[in-house]
Amino acid sequence: MAVPKRRKSRSKRDMRRAHWVASLLVPTLTACPNCGEAKLPHRICPSCGHYKGRQIIIPVKQEE
Repeated sequence: MAVPKRRKSRSKRDMRRAHWVASLLVPTLTACPNCGEAKLPHRICPSCGHYKGRQIIIPVKQEE
Protein backbone atom coordinates (compact mmCIF):
# COMPACT_ATOMS: atom_id res chain seq x y z
CA MET A 1 0.00 0.00 0.00
CA ALA A 2 1.30 3.48 -0.87
CA VAL A 3 2.21 5.65 2.09
CA PRO A 4 3.41 9.29 1.90
CA LYS A 5 7.13 9.57 2.49
CA ARG A 6 6.96 13.15 3.79
CA ARG A 7 4.39 15.17 5.68
CA LYS A 8 2.40 17.70 3.60
CA SER A 9 3.21 21.30 4.46
CA ARG A 10 0.56 23.77 5.71
CA SER A 11 0.78 25.56 2.40
CA LYS A 12 0.01 22.44 0.36
CA ARG A 13 -2.81 21.47 2.73
CA ASP A 14 -4.37 24.93 2.49
CA MET A 15 -4.06 24.99 -1.30
CA ARG A 16 -5.98 21.71 -1.43
CA ARG A 17 -8.73 23.15 0.78
CA ALA A 18 -8.93 26.49 -1.05
CA HIS A 19 -12.00 25.53 -3.10
CA TRP A 20 -14.10 24.54 -0.08
CA VAL A 21 -15.41 28.10 0.30
CA ALA A 22 -17.27 27.86 -3.02
CA SER A 23 -19.38 24.98 -1.74
CA LEU A 24 -20.44 26.97 1.33
CA LEU A 25 -21.81 29.94 -0.61
CA VAL A 26 -25.49 30.46 -1.41
CA PRO A 27 -26.38 28.86 -4.77
CA THR A 28 -26.97 31.12 -7.76
CA LEU A 29 -30.65 31.71 -8.45
CA THR A 30 -32.22 32.97 -11.67
CA ALA A 31 -35.69 34.30 -12.38
CA CYS A 32 -38.06 31.98 -14.21
CA PRO A 33 -38.97 33.61 -17.54
CA ASN A 34 -42.54 32.25 -17.27
CA CYS A 35 -43.57 33.13 -13.70
CA GLY A 36 -40.66 35.20 -12.35
CA GLU A 37 -40.01 32.98 -9.32
CA ALA A 38 -36.43 32.26 -8.24
CA LYS A 39 -35.08 28.90 -9.43
CA LEU A 40 -31.76 27.12 -9.91
CA PRO A 41 -30.33 27.53 -13.40
CA HIS A 42 -30.85 24.64 -15.86
CA ARG A 43 -33.64 23.16 -13.73
CA ILE A 44 -37.41 22.94 -14.07
CA CYS A 45 -39.15 25.78 -12.23
CA PRO A 46 -40.70 24.25 -9.09
CA SER A 47 -43.55 26.78 -8.98
CA CYS A 48 -44.84 26.63 -12.59
CA GLY A 49 -43.16 23.51 -14.06
CA HIS A 50 -41.71 25.24 -17.14
CA TYR A 51 -38.26 24.67 -18.67
CA LYS A 52 -36.99 26.35 -21.85
CA GLY A 53 -40.45 27.72 -22.62
CA ARG A 54 -42.24 24.36 -22.37
CA GLN A 55 -44.54 22.93 -19.69
CA ILE A 56 -42.63 19.88 -18.39
CA ILE A 57 -44.51 19.00 -15.21
CA ILE A 58 -47.73 20.10 -13.57
CA PRO A 59 -46.86 21.39 -10.08
CA VAL A 60 -48.70 20.01 -7.05
CA LYS A 61 -50.21 23.43 -6.24
CA GLN A 62 -52.11 23.60 -9.57
CA GLU A 63 -53.44 20.04 -9.40
CA GLU A 64 -55.54 20.63 -6.26
